[in-house]
Amino acid sequence: MPLELNFGPVSPVKNKPREGSSFFFALIPPTQALTEIIEAGERFRQSHRLIGSRVDADRLHMTLCPLGRAERLLRPYEAALLEAAADVHMGRFEVVLDTAMRFSSRQDGQYPFVLCADDASGKSLARLRRGIAEAQLRVGLYVPGVSHFLPHITLLYGHHTGAMQESMPPIAWEVREFALIRSFFGQSRYEIVDRWPLS
Repeated sequence: MPLELNFGPVSPVKNKPREGSSFFFALIPPTQALTEIIEAGERFRQSHRLIGSRVDADRLHMTLCPLGRAERLLRPYEAALLEAAADVHMGRFEVVLDTAMRFSSRQDGQYPFVLCADDASGKSLARLRRGIAEAQLRVGLYVPGVSHFLPHITLLYGHHTGAMQESMPPIAWEVREFALIRSFFGQSRYEIVDRWPLS
């Protein structure tokens, strides 16, 4: 069912994200899973001779939902996002990464190498994504394209142009929380604003 938009008069937004930064919601893998993810990435990097820029361990994440577009925002972005996140209610669930993939499409001139979630995980992640998008809508932020979602963790931005997809030994963890992250454009730097537990 598509998100229903029922906006009243649009108020101008004077408060914008800090210049040179933006926000998104994400999962941060716990330590054990993070170690397995890094080791898997290294195995694929060597076996497939992947060349490019590796994502630092402290920046590895799975994006859940971007910052919505202001439609009737009445408070600063960060305050609105904090309010929205506190209104998301979902139980814990398991995420399993079972596929390594290299995208054939460009992202900022690079070709990402990623680890993707399995179908069962994808359904739970899609529910959480939708819950976050709906919570943002309630505070005046509209997230387009909510149904278009391939949950993955990017490990490397390389220069290979050919697509690749390969099964791998599963890496699993229980998702107990999600986070709001501030990203800084052109700095390869993230800042965790806050975290919210799943029930």
